[in-house]
Amino acid sequence: MDSSLVSAVSYGIASMAMVFINKAVIMQYPHSMTVLTLQQLATSLLLHFGRRMGYTRAKGIDLATAKKLLPVSIFYNANVAFALASLKGVNIPMYIAIKRLTPLAVLIAGVLFGKGKPTTQVALSVLLTAAGCVIAALGDFSFDLFGYGLALTSVFFQTMYLVLVEKSGAEDGLTSIEIMFYNSFLSLPFLSFLIIVTGEFPNSLSLLLAKCSYLPFLVILILSLVMGIVLNFTMFLCTIVNSALTTTIVGVLKGVGSTTLGFVLLGGVKVHALNVSGLVVNTAGGVWYSYAKYRQKKAKPAKLLSDLEAHKK
Repeated sequence: MDSSLVSAVSYGIASMAMVFINKAVIMQYPHSMTVLTLQQLATSLLLHFGRRMGYTRAKGIDLATAKKLLPVSIFYNANVAFALASLKGVNIPMYIAIKRLTPLAVLIAGVLFGKGKPTTQVALSVLLTAAGCVIAALGDFSFDLFGYGLALTSVFFQTMYLVLVEKSGAEDGLTSIEIMFYNSFLSLPFLSFLIIVTGEFPNSLSLLLAKCSYLPFLVILILSLVMGIVLNFTMFLCTIVNSALTTTIVGVLKGVGSTTLGFVLLGGVKVHALNVSGLVVNTAGGVWYSYAKYRQKKAKPAKLLSDLEAHKK
C-alpha cells in the first residue's frame, strides 16, 4: 500500500481515537495539563532510550535545531493544553465543530502573512464550515462560555503552530521521530512551569496516584500515553511523507466520524434541530474544503506542465 496513504489514514485514526481517549481521561481526572505533561514525558523517555539502545537512528540534541523548533513547540503545547481544558465543558460534537474553525483562521493568517488570496471554492467552503459552527452553537443546550473560549483559544494556537511549521520548514532534513523528540523534549520545561503556576501540582500528582489504584482508569491513562506518542508520530510522518496540506485535510475529514460517535459516546448530549443542522452544514463545509484543496493541489502539476510546453514553443 502507498506510504502516503498509510500515513494519512494512520494519522486520521489516531487523531479521532485521541479525542475520545482524552475525553475519557478528563472526565475522571480533571488535571488536563498534567496529562499532557505525562504524554510528552513518556514520548521523550521512549525516544531517548530507543536511541541509546539503537532502535532508532535519530540524532542527539542539536542546539541550533532546538532553538529553531522552540516557538513551534510552545504553540503546539498551548494548542493541546487549551484543547484538553476545553473538553471539560464542551461536548465532543461541538468541540470538533469549533476546531473546524481552524481552516478559516489559517486562511486569514495566510492572507495576513502574504500568501495570497485563496480560490473561490476554498474561501466559500471555509465560510460554510464556520457558519455550521455558529448554527450548531445556537442549538447547544450544554453551552459553556468558558469551555467555548478555551476551544477558540486552542484554534488560535493551532493556527499559529501551522503557520510557524510552514514558515520555518521544521520538517526539512529531520525525520518524524527527530521532530517528535525535539517537540516533546522542549515541551517539558514549559509544561512543568504551567502545572506549577496553575496550581495543578502537587495536588494533581497525589490525585493521580490515588486514581491509579483503580484499574479501569489506569488502563485508560496508559492508553492515553501510548496514543499521545502514536498521534505525534503519525502527525509528523503525514506532514513529511505528504504535506502540511494533507495533514490539515485529514484533520477535517476525521471530524465526520468523531462527530457521529460523539453523539453516542462519552456524556449524553442533548440533541436540538439547530445543533444537528449546524453539524451537518459544518461537515459539508469540511468535505467541500477537502475536495477544493485536493483539486487545487491536483491542478498545479497540470498547470506547470502546460506552462513548460508553452515556454518550449
